[in-house]
Order: sequence, then structure tokens, then C-alpha cells
Amino acid sequence: MDEKHSKGPIKISKAENIQNITIELPASKSIANRALIVNSLSKKNSRLLNISNANDTVLMQELISSNSTLVDTQDAGTTTRFLTAFFAVQNKSKIITGTERMKLRPIGILVDSLRKLGCQIEYLEKEGFLPLEISPFKKQLSDNLMVPADVSSQYISALMMIGPVLDKGLSIELTGTVGSKPYIEMTMEVMKSFGANVHFNGTQIEIKPGGYNAPESYTIEPDWSAASYWYSILAIAQQGEITLKHLTRESIQGDHVIAGLMNALGIQTKFTEKGAILSKSPTSKGIPFKYDFTDCPDLAQTIAVVCAAKGIPCEMTGLESLRIKETDRIEAIRKELSKFGIEVKVQENAVSITGEIQTFTHEVSINTYKDHRMAMAFAPLCLKGPLQFDEAAVVIKSYPHFWEDLTRTIIT
Repeated sequence: MDEKHSKGPIKISKAENIQNITIELPASKSIANRALIVNSLSKKNSRLLNISNANDTVLMQELISSNSTLVDTQDAGTTTRFLTAFFAVQNKSKIITGTERMKLRPIGILVDSLRKLGCQIEYLEKEGFLPLEISPFKKQLSDNLMVPADVSSQYISALMMIGPVLDKGLSIELTGTVGSKPYIEMTMEVMKSFGANVHFNGTQIEIKPGGYNAPESYTIEPDWSAASYWYSILAIAQQGEITLKHLTRESIQGDHVIAGLMNALGIQTKFTEKGAILSKSPTSKGIPFKYDFTDCPDLAQTIAVVCAAKGIPCEMTGLESLRIKETDRIEAIRKELSKFGIEVKVQENAVSITGEIQTFTHEVSINTYKDHRMAMAFAPLCLKGPLQFDEAAVVIKSYPHFWEDLTRTIIT
């Protein structure tokens, strides 16, 4: 494997197996980005410990404190949505823009909601999309919102976090099927840790005014989304054991459900003082794997690859939000798995996968579509044969040292 992956493609030789290894996961960028927003809105600042070095979080840190009028959020969806709401209630003028892909990702629901609150936001190009021009906040016009909950929970989280600093507080009624509910609950838990008065009953969010009161320090958890790729690697390997340092059962991240999902795919998890110890367990080949990913969409690619590698029929539903991620992840999964002879049937927001990836000797080129999760989800297939990824640097978005950790793990 070529470790010089700052730009351009990266090749991975076929791995014979994996070494027993201990992995130190990156910190959760989802928690870090929420903590950065609420900390900046707080009356006093907290010391944020174990802050993520993921590009999205580094970018958030830079932009949230920048005096520049122009805010370039690059390809960071969470950063874009959170900063839009954050700056909309500040006494500042800002222009928010991003990459061409980011300009294709909708933001109209969030902007409409912020306008109802009294925020002044204008579209500079296409209605409903970046770039945006934000003018200084003058007065809260409403404290009640109705927000569609079946598109992106990031809109809801962005609105929630500004609630405590609004004079009248904020009441949000969620309409439609609530997607990615654990991310809304994660936002609530971070807000509570910083002294906010917030309640969520499943469809109604109530946030009292009064601001935030940050603790002396706040520690960011290791990233459960990143952990999913190590579950995948071990599931495909013939044998081995992986310890994920400091990973705990008690987590505010929705993606901790990967531990339970992987029970059916041949991995058992034991939690100790060191972290989570992953080990192999028997699987019943031929029994279909069915799951609704509404609450954990970031795990869909990981599970799709594991099932294809192990020849386990897979039916995945609740994939609505995958269409508007860094790429259309449903179509990306279909295209890349087809290179291995896997049949992927797509029906609206559901996917069924049949077939088994056999060991191969010819190098297979994987298109990442500039999506970090496509790269990391498909990397475990090096246990089946040699791979080349078109862009190594995509992983810096959430897991900058992923390739180095993979290099240490596999035996070639």
C-alpha cells in the first residue's frame, strides 16, 4: 500500500488476513461539531477534550471564529447547515458557499425555518441552494416552527442549537416520518451538557430561553461510525481480534447499533476497561439480513459490502437521506458492487443485494465519488483481492489516519 496519499489514487495489495491489533479511533466529528456550536453560543467557553482532527471539524473550528465575511464550507454538509443557523442569529454579515457538490445539496427547509424566526437570508444563485447571504439578526418574529423530519436531521439539529439564545426560546413540531432520530437525541444530549433546557418527545422539541452555561470541560467520544469499518474488516477476515480503544457501550451516538447488527454477521463485542474487543463468531450463511437504516444511514454502505463479501442476502430500507449525501450513495453502492458481479436492485429508497464476492487476482478500481464513506466501506474488500481507489485523501473528512491504520492491520 502506498501511504503517500495526500492526493491521487491509492493501491492496496490483496490481504491474506489481519493481525490482532489495537486501534485508536478518531473522535466523533458529529459530537465535536455540535459541541463547537453550543460552546461558541455559551456565556463562557468550555475546554473541549479529544476534539476530532477530521477535516469537517477542523474546518468548523476555523470558520466559526473567522472574521471573514466569506465562509467556504467546502463539501461539509453538517458544517454548512450548522453554521447557517449559527451565523443567522449573530450580529454579522456572512456569505456562505461551498463546493459544486455542496451547491447541489438542498438547504431550503432550513432557510425557510430561519426566515420564519426573523433571520435575514437571501439566495445568491439558485433558490434553495448555496451560496447564501446572511444579514445581522434583528428580532425574533416567531418561536414556533413546523419542520419536515424525513429529509435531513441536520436541519433540525441546526435549529435546536440556536434555540436557547433566542429571546422567546423555540418550539419545533416535526412532521412526517422522523429520520435519523438518534442524531436529534445526540444534539439534545450535547445541549443539555452545556446547560440548555431542552425536551424531545419524538415529534415535539421544546427549548426554553436562557442560553447555555458551558461546563469546565467536555470530552468527545470516539467515533462509532469509524468503528463500523473495523467490524467490517474482521467480519470478512478468516480470523483475528481487534480492540477499539476507549469505545464504550454507553454512547450518545446512534451508530453504536453496529455492535448489535454485526452479531448477525459474525462479530461479537466485549466491552472492557480498554475499550471494545471484537472477535469472530459463527454466522448462518443464507439467512437474509434485513434492516431499516432510517436511524443510522451512515452504516448502510458498510453493511452492504459485508453482506456482499460474505454472500449474505441483504435487504436495506430507510435509505432516503443517502440520495443527498456527499454523493448519491444508493447509486454509488450499486455501481461499485456491480464490479464484483453483485446484483443490486434499487426500488425508491430501498436496496436488495444478492451474490457473493469471490477471491479475485485482478486489480479492481473503486470510484469514491469524493465520498469518505465509499472509500472506507469498500477498503475491507482487500481481503478478497487487490484494489485501487481513485482518491485517497477523501478519508480526511472523518478519519484522516484510516489508511495508516489499515496498513498496520492487514497481512499481505
